[in-house]
This record gives sequence, structure tokens and C-alpha cells, in this order.
Amino acid sequence: MGEPLRVVIADDQALVRAGFRMILTADGIDVVGEAENGAEAVEAVRRTRPDVVLMDIRMPAMDGIEATRRVLAGTDPPRVIMLTTFDLDTYVYAALGLGASGFLLKDVTPEYLVAAVHIVRDGDALLAPSITRRLVERFTTPESPLHRDLSALTPREREVLTLVAQGLSNVEVAGRLFLSEATVKTHVARILAKLGLRDRVQAVVVAYETRLITPS
Repeated sequence: MGEPLRVVIADDQALVRAGFRMILTADGIDVVGEAENGAEAVEAVRRTRPDVVLMDIRMPAMDGIEATRRVLAGTDPPRVIMLTTFDLDTYVYAALGLGASGFLLKDVTPEYLVAAVHIVRDGDALLAPSITRRLVERFTTPESPLHRDLSALTPREREVLTLVAQGLSNVEVAGRLFLSEATVKTHVARILAKLGLRDRVQAVVVAYETRLITPS
């Protein structure tokens, strides 16, 4: 067994923090810090060096977007999952552009909350394709900071990016393209490097913004 997964919870509602803490600790996850606003969240991350941050978007003093910007600008930053009560929230889209690893609605089931923290810690994205598609459809603009030219990608890399953007995991992409999972991981890493992206969440946003795939 490795080290327990370390999480910071940032939410201005004490009840939400307590509920999430109870769910995570029951699964053996170590909640190393809590914060009730963005400034406290940034400080908690600096102090405790967590693997994952659950970050509410709408908080006093400093909102979750600015806090996420500061957290992800640090060295060896944690993964950040945004918490929201609205699946179509312009702030969610902004957070994905900054490099957040996905988002959760606050009425998430305990099982899904635990799974989500493990998923992003392991480097995967936490994106329901239907919600991502609607977010991109509603909020993308040609001036997006993530707008990228895909000409550097090989045909195979474009194929992989298309499937990733449709919500497929590495295992599913491997099965679809008759490749090994390790080969798919290599392709994804090259795509991120060529496009200057932090993770596959940003890759999904770019795939929509460049019309590699179109909202349907």
C-alpha cells in the first residue's frame, strides 16, 4: 500500500466541508486541510501539499477561479476539482481553461466523490462528455486562451485526440484503435506536449474549439 491520498476541501459552507470530509475519510483518504475561501485554500495547499483540491467556485474574499489560478501556478501543483451547483456555469469553463482536472456537482453521490478523487490523482480527466459538450458549445470563443493549431499533430494523434474528446479512457481508445494502453498514453503525452497543454481536460476543450469534433 502506498501513501494515503491527501485532499484539501475548499468551500464556504461548513456543512459541505463536513459531509465531504466524512465521505473521504471513511474511504481512507486523508483530508489534510479545509478552507472557507480562496485565500485560505491557497494557503492550505502551500502548507499541506495535497494530491487533490476540491475547490468551490463561488466563495467570499477570493473565488475558486482565482484560487485555482494561484494553486496551479505553483511548483508541482495538485490536481484541482471544481465544485459547483450548476453544470452549465461559465466559471466552470474558465476553470477548465486554467487547468482544473474537471468538476463535480455538489449533489454528487458519495461513491462518485471517492472515485473522482482517485481518478484525477491518477492523472485522468473528470469530464462527463455531455456536460463538456454543452459547456464548450455555450462558452467557447475564437479568442479562447486555449485556441491551438493542430497542424503539428500526426494523423494518429488527431485520431487519439478525437476519441479522448469524446470521453473515452486510455483503455477504451486502445481497444478502438487496436493499440496497447501504453502506446495510447504515449500519444496523449505527445499531444499535450505539442499543443502546450497541462492535461487531457485542456485537450478536450481544444478539440472542441478547433472543431476537431463538433457539438452534436
